[in-house]
Amino acid sequence: MSINCSLWQENSLSVKRFAFAKFSEVPGECFLLFTLILLMFLVSLTGNELIALAICTSPALHTPMYFFLANLSLLEIGYTCSVIPKMLQSLISEAREISREGCATQMFFFTFFGITECCLLAAMAYDRCMAICSPLHYATRMNRGVCAHLAIVSWGMGCIVGLGQTNFIFSLNFCGPCEIDHFFCDLPPVLALACGDTSQNEAAIFVAAILCISSPFLLIIYSYVRILVAVLVMPSPEGRHKALSTCSSHLLVVTLFYGSGSITYLRPKSSHLPGMDKLLALFYTAVTSMLNPIIYSLRNKEVKAALRKTLSLKKPLAINR
Repeated sequence: MSINCSLWQENSLSVKRFAFAKFSEVPGECFLLFTLILLMFLVSLTGNELIALAICTSPALHTPMYFFLANLSLLEIGYTCSVIPKMLQSLISEAREISREGCATQMFFFTFFGITECCLLAAMAYDRCMAICSPLHYATRMNRGVCAHLAIVSWGMGCIVGLGQTNFIFSLNFCGPCEIDHFFCDLPPVLALACGDTSQNEAAIFVAAILCISSPFLLIIYSYVRILVAVLVMPSPEGRHKALSTCSSHLLVVTLFYGSGSITYLRPKSSHLPGMDKLLALFYTAVTSMLNPIIYSLRNKEVKAALRKTLSLKKPLAINR
């Protein structure tokens, strides 16, 4: 169903309000998707909150690896909250519109958290590399100052790229149509609605993807090559298994996040299909955020022990209330 953009324009040059495309004209399909996304959203929020709380309250987990994991959990909470609530509203109501300012805000936070996660995953890979390849110097090379610096750089890079990309896109005029063929204000579908030549903006998105997605990914690959070399020369099978087990959760999260993100942002424009882009967006906004706490809690004995302790502490509090 098309939407009359003229009702949402202050002048003939720029659309002031947008609307998200309707997923389906069949109410049952929209309600089913709403239910699935809501469940994933709640699991993601609960899982990431519990992991962050367990790490903060357990002195045994006050190490660099879990410091970065707590940052990742907080980041995932912000990442999903920036996109999914509006997505859920659009699925079950006719209120699918969003203001230009609201769209810009959503785009900023989505880009901010997404780029930060890329950099944070690289910092986590570097931490594992130092722990396995230089165990004797690990305490000095990954002290609190270094960890804090890596976290600040990750969050700062996300903020800078988010502000730059959002400002660059919303400095353009949008002449219509005003319907965004997506679930949220992602960069490519919003840019597709802009007037005139957008080749410079498309190039800026591609360059940002190369620098902020591919570069951290290359650092992750380099770290894991060093880890693999170090593991192969270890004399005992137990040592090799222990070293690899500390990396398996992170490696799985990297595969899920970078796999969907790279396909979305590093593909040529001509190969973009709206249906595939929506499916990928749903995967890296809802599915991966839900799976991350599950992956880290199921594959890590220390996290499971801390979670059990945290949950046992919360039950008496709930009873006292």
